[in-house]
Amino acid sequence: MKDLTSTYMGLRLRSPIVVSACPLSEQVDNIVQMEDAGAGAVVLFSLFEEQLRQEMAAYESVLDATSNTFAEALDYFPGLEDYHVGPDQYLEIIRQAKARVDIPIIASLNGITDAGWIDYAQQMEAAGADGIELNVFYIPADLALTGTEVEARYLDIVSRIKTSVSVPVAIKLNPYFSAMGNMAHRLADAGADGLVLFNRFYQPDFDIRALKVLSNLEYSHANEIRLPLLWISVLYGKIHASLAATTGVQSATEAIKYLLAGADAVMTASSLYQHGINHLATITQGVQEWMEMLDFQSVSQFKGVMSQQNTIDPSAFERANYIRILEGSK
Repeated sequence: MKDLTSTYMGLRLRSPIVVSACPLSEQVDNIVQMEDAGAGAVVLFSLFEEQLRQEMAAYESVLDATSNTFAEALDYFPGLEDYHVGPDQYLEIIRQAKARVDIPIIASLNGITDAGWIDYAQQMEAAGADGIELNVFYIPADLALTGTEVEARYLDIVSRIKTSVSVPVAIKLNPYFSAMGNMAHRLADAGADGLVLFNRFYQPDFDIRALKVLSNLEYSHANEIRLPLLWISVLYGKIHASLAATTGVQSATEAIKYLLAGADAVMTASSLYQHGINHLATITQGVQEWMEMLDFQSVSQFKGVMSQQNTIDPSAFERANYIRILEGSK
């Protein structure tokens, strides 16, 4: 057996293959099955900020400030009654999961402000969570907001949560910052222990006959890995925060590519909905077989070897390669 161990945010993982936040983890039995299938850790389904607000007026203000929703949501602009698990139940799931599995359990908070998060992050830690993943969802629909103000919101949330808990904290990012590399540096400096690249915003569609907004969920595809693959490759070795990939992981191939780029953890959820939780074992076996074929004894031997920092041709990640491609097509 090859050594698949990895370290993510200081957490020792028996495998870099991690279950990303999704409703599958609402059932503790599923979490047990994930561990049995080889998962290195489980990021629990998200607890949404709206669930932590007690007054409907505050909840409505969140909806008014947002023009989209999340891939993990069960409906478009969900009402409070649409959430399957409340805050108290969430804490109980953490407790039960920690009692039944040995792998790290990472809690997930999803919202646009720090309202209610600090107190609840502390409760998650007290319930036994090994880490917390912040999924800051914010579309700046106010046209007067500047990029600096939007970035400050993310940095403030990370900084305030980090000062309130002792467990590691990751932030799940979207790819829409104008200077992604600089933002990654600033988030790490603000205390983020890990960056998860990238969040798939749940984007609505239109029914042009019924004139209705559709909330059909589409699973991620393997061809979606290229943007996070690029940024993990660029960031590897340049920031003091762990890197996790969370888009398009359908097979061992995508997992291997992310690890070669420099990811400490490779997260998947869509593939489990399509193939079942035991698909984790298939991905893990595929990574093992590839390591056998190339004679790698451990993940640490090849992690990051194809990053921008370590590649023979760093320009392959930049404009020069784009120009060569265009010239080659003439």
